[in-house]
Amino acid sequence: MKRILSIALVLVLAVALVACGNKEDKNDKKVVVGASPAPHAEILEEAKPLLKDKGYDLEVKVINDYTTPNKLLDAGEIDANFFQHTPYLETEKKDKKYKIESVGNVHLEPMAVYSQKYKSLKDLPDGAEVFVSNNPAEQGRFLKFFVDEGLIKIKDGVKIQDATFDDIVENKKDIKFNNKQAAEFLPKTYQNNEGDAVIINSNYAIEQKLNPQKDSIAVENGKDNPYANLIAVQEGHKDDEKIKALIEVLQSKDIKDFINKKYDGAVTPAE
Repeated sequence: MKRILSIALVLVLAVALVACGNKEDKNDKKVVVGASPAPHAEILEEAKPLLKDKGYDLEVKVINDYTTPNKLLDAGEIDANFFQHTPYLETEKKDKKYKIESVGNVHLEPMAVYSQKYKSLKDLPDGAEVFVSNNPAEQGRFLKFFVDEGLIKIKDGVKIQDATFDDIVENKKDIKFNNKQAAEFLPKTYQNNEGDAVIINSNYAIEQKLNPQKDSIAVENGKDNPYANLIAVQEGHKDDEKIKALIEVLQSKDIKDFINKKYDGAVTPAE
């Protein structure tokens, strides 16, 4: 009887190990990525068959905010995320102690200034109200538009990507920055003709059929731009085979051609 029980136990353990092994193999061949709707999720959908050719199934979880993707990634609930740039990632890691890192850049979404009242930044009146997002990691990015036009100066020695509103030392037109709203609500602010100008992230502009190259009064320059959007993973996983396959596909000529054709300059491949 003991012999029979021992054999049965061995068989049960063997089946369990096989099932566990199959589960691990299945997970190793599946890549789950949390991403903003546009253009991130759209680019990932285009990448699915290319990744399939490399033996991996890509699952895209669409997330329409800037706080959830890193939270899910840090908790290990997704394999990677695709929605942020390096300054935002570094701020999140510093503030929230996330153990995540960049694998590589994929594309740039040129941020732009939109106005239904004025045709250039220099046309803005004294005391103009400019709506921007409440993302502290992008304050320098907002300010760069006005620094480049000579309308604002920041403290000597402060890099523009590190600048905050507190670093303004000269503001010729006394421009007011309203940063009370999340980025996803700014297209509605523009449509409602609130304020004098609105600075909108291109992913949200695209969703509302706005093209930063054609519809804005000022658009970001892509050269040497630190705000390219990247693939992030948990620390220690950037060399996983499925992650290396993912970034290889997303940086491929096929995906670059897709970005150039579909977005007509509203989104550009990372340089």
